[in-house]
Amino acid sequence: MSQLTDEIQKRRTFAIISHPDAGKTTLTEKLLLFGGAIHVAGAVKSNKIKKTATSDWMEIEKQRGISVATSVMGFNYGNYKINILDTPGHQDFAEDTYRTLTAVDSVIIVVDAAKGVEMQTRKLMEVCRMRKTPVIVFVNKMDREGKDPFDLLDELEAELKISVRPLSWPINIGQRFKGVYNIYEQKLDLYTPSKQFVTESVEFRDINNPELEKYIGESDAQKLRADMELIEGVYPEFDVDPYLKGELAPVFFGSALNNFGVKELLDCFTQIAPAPKPIQAIERVVRPEEENFSGFVFKIHANMDPNHRSCIAFVKICSGRFERNANYKHVRNGKMMRFSSPTAFMAQKKSTVDEAYPGDIVGLPDTGNFKIGDTLTSGEELHFKGLPSFSPEMFKYIENADPMKSKQLNKGIEQLMDEGVAQLFTNQFNGRKIIGTVGQLQFEVIQYRLLHEYGAQCRWEPVSLYKACWIESDDIQALEAFKKRKYQFMALDKEGRDVFLADSGYVLQMAQTDFPKIRFHFTSEF
Repeated sequence: MSQLTDEIQKRRTFAIISHPDAGKTTLTEKLLLFGGAIHVAGAVKSNKIKKTATSDWMEIEKQRGISVATSVMGFNYGNYKINILDTPGHQDFAEDTYRTLTAVDSVIIVVDAAKGVEMQTRKLMEVCRMRKTPVIVFVNKMDREGKDPFDLLDELEAELKISVRPLSWPINIGQRFKGVYNIYEQKLDLYTPSKQFVTESVEFRDINNPELEKYIGESDAQKLRADMELIEGVYPEFDVDPYLKGELAPVFFGSALNNFGVKELLDCFTQIAPAPKPIQAIERVVRPEEENFSGFVFKIHANMDPNHRSCIAFVKICSGRFERNANYKHVRNGKMMRFSSPTAFMAQKKSTVDEAYPGDIVGLPDTGNFKIGDTLTSGEELHFKGLPSFSPEMFKYIENADPMKSKQLNKGIEQLMDEGVAQLFTNQFNGRKIIGTVGQLQFEVIQYRLLHEYGAQCRWEPVSLYKACWIESDDIQALEAFKKRKYQFMALDKEGRDVFLADSGYVLQMAQTDFPKIRFHFTSEF
């Protein structure tokens, strides 16, 4: 087995997704704890300003206690190299999460035992289904009162439209929670509330053995046996194939805050989750074990380090081996580039890497050369597809509040837009800049970051628009006629493409009826 194939087999690259507050960042932190990447877990919620989770490092995240940017973290666990992408759960940042899902091979969904499946989780699951991404579900917060585990399983099947199979089973819940029976490894994991270490675990192959009563008492032992019988009766034996095809989701129960059930999840995950898979490019299928390097930019982040005004482009490696200082082709620009300081991430601490393999995420310092979706190769013309920008639903004019700082403002807007935080449209009629976002929170984030990272002050002014859509047509005259008729509502996006700003649903509908030769697009990927 070649070294390349060996390295690929060790890689597990996945995203953790959930609704806000289901405990995703806490779970990430506990996984890092097992990887020896951090040594003590700081409870994320207890004091939002002083102690914060390692994966939330932007100032605004520390103040709000929510994750707004996807963080990338790598660590070794046993013989595996794990890459976690922690995604924002807040729906205003859904677009960042959709893009992240293009860079992972599998997903862990965190569900709150009391709330069950929430809206945001449902939406993200649709993206996983579209891409046939394998999913594992972690039901969190078992140490609090919640729904009956069987009801939760039914809800998961109905809401996420996927078959489920429990691989661990809770023994009671809330105040009376005693642990889980690990079906996958046939062990009894007993629970003692503690945030720092893993509780006791006993090998237990046959739950009909009367020893069980000693550990969990009579009534819970009887209930566990009855539950297990029901599980065996209702759910088929666990099989890895349907999981890898994205048809079956294994389910684990635990409490991330109390570090319970996390190791079981990680152990099973490393064994069954897929190593990096072949990726469909526009030209052909790219296999990870090919000699030649290829990768794509799925995210750009400005100011990883507030002391240096730099952007970092996150590149997912698809094939071959990436080497520091080697020459690679930037396909869109047609230029060869070399990178002397590529980095790998351990939350905020980043270190320079000499080489990286398929499944790894590398950060490349970017001085404005990259856009989301760009491809880097050893020389071949390849384009990876599937990194959409969605049509925004909220719009505001952005105005400079400090005339002395217009240069800083323009630079700030440009860098933040490259990150894909929001979209910028320039109105052709009056030349004013309009920012379009998916959610209200993004306006606050932009204003905050412009001030704190670029020293620029902006002011928002209302503009009533319903939708922005990209337009194109094979008939040049029809396009010109449309632009003439709608000139007050025409804008250009950052790439200079035509965008029609409809101020109501009715106007948009009429435009589509009156101009049959024009195609209206609601994602920029067309």
